[in-house]
Amino acid sequence: MNESSSFVSQGSVLMSVSSSNASQGTSTLSPASTSKENVRDSTDEFYDLKGKVESKLLSMWNNVKFGWTVKLKTNFSKESPVWLLGRCYHRKLSPSGSLESSTEVGTEATANEGVEHIYGEGIEGFKSDFISRLWMTYRREFPTMSGSTYTTDCGWGCMLRSGQMMLAQALVSHFLGRSWRWTPDKPIQNAREFQEECIHRMLIKWFGDKYSVNSPFSIHQMVKLGEALGKKPGDWYGPASVAHCLKLIMTAASQENYEFDKLEVYVAQDSTVYIKDIYSLCKSGGNSWKSLILLVPVKLGSERLNPIYGPCLTSLLTLEFCIGIIGGRPKHSLYFVGYQDDRLIHLDPHYCQEMVDVWQANFSLQSFHCRSPRKMPINKMDPSCCIGFYLSTMNDFETFINVISTFLIPQGVSSNNEYPIFTLHSGSHSDIMDPPNVRHSIFECEKNWVVPIQDCDTDIESEEFVLI
Repeated sequence: MNESSSFVSQGSVLMSVSSSNASQGTSTLSPASTSKENVRDSTDEFYDLKGKVESKLLSMWNNVKFGWTVKLKTNFSKESPVWLLGRCYHRKLSPSGSLESSTEVGTEATANEGVEHIYGEGIEGFKSDFISRLWMTYRREFPTMSGSTYTTDCGWGCMLRSGQMMLAQALVSHFLGRSWRWTPDKPIQNAREFQEECIHRMLIKWFGDKYSVNSPFSIHQMVKLGEALGKKPGDWYGPASVAHCLKLIMTAASQENYEFDKLEVYVAQDSTVYIKDIYSLCKSGGNSWKSLILLVPVKLGSERLNPIYGPCLTSLLTLEFCIGIIGGRPKHSLYFVGYQDDRLIHLDPHYCQEMVDVWQANFSLQSFHCRSPRKMPINKMDPSCCIGFYLSTMNDFETFINVISTFLIPQGVSSNNEYPIFTLHSGSHSDIMDPPNVRHSIFECEKNWVVPIQDCDTDIESEEFVLI
């Protein structure tokens, strides 16, 4: 409360100064008008300071609540590879002494790191790759949402933010390519880097926090279209709901923005991908093909993740066309992008930051990139999640069809290929009279996501890279 007291005392001083300054001009104004104006000015300043105090305290509370005020350390084994969205990194391939001279992501050691040798890079390559992912977090002080008084999504918007991050990764792959890297504070040196910087900023603007045709993927637009799913501002979303919301906002965006003419979103139904439906969706005439964002909501257990699916999930993260998994712990959404051993590496939206006006020239990019990878034991993962894939061409999709089945079946369960994470069907959903029986409905049990709880991140590792 010391900080709060400080702000209040400052408000008292400002009110006194304001009254003092106003009293010096009473010779030219009537006493009545001067008194009223002094009171009005003092009141305005007081409420302005009061609002700032409340906003700062709310931010402090959310950051304490969600565990971002204490810097912990992420341990990365020297012996095991680190996987990040289909790319493999290993400490043994790092230059000698690279981590001893730089333990923070985005430091000088990464500034000159090349991206030509993607596979088999050292841990510095992992740092550069991780910090290049777009990070969407809680924001405060954005314009109110339609039909509500919300100016922040703290406490309820984490799954929407996780969905934004997975969509952002698909868009990065679509417009910049998987090998694109962002290096903080590095000056632009050529036309290619200038073009990439423009696209980078354009992508972030599409997620700006307000209603705008230039921000089709804003949380405001997601909440508005979420009404079709029975949601309203302030409601919590599950992974399946967010997947359908992402399809809705992409459909709406494509009607207003030509950039999305060659991009489609498909959400699997009943844990089944219907191949014929995807061909109908992505073939736009002749031999042309629309790039595909494939979202597969699944439920891999009842109350807890069935441990037989852990190796399947991590193996999917070794595929380059995988764009991650949204899910998390119960009541705590996370965006999983990689793993090492039995721990999932993720981006956490539970960090309250002030809204950035992305429509201003040269707005700051820092708050949209995370320097602090976190890890979570896979056995603590909630069974409800959504797996994402980005398939740029028809050849990519056909390769996906040919190889994906081997990643979906738990080892040692059965000789009949039973209980896959999800299935492929050669036909169309509309042609199926009796949809296949599935273990669980894709529409997750909403009780896992509707009630905020006191969160605890004592099991979460973050901040500095430390090798053990």
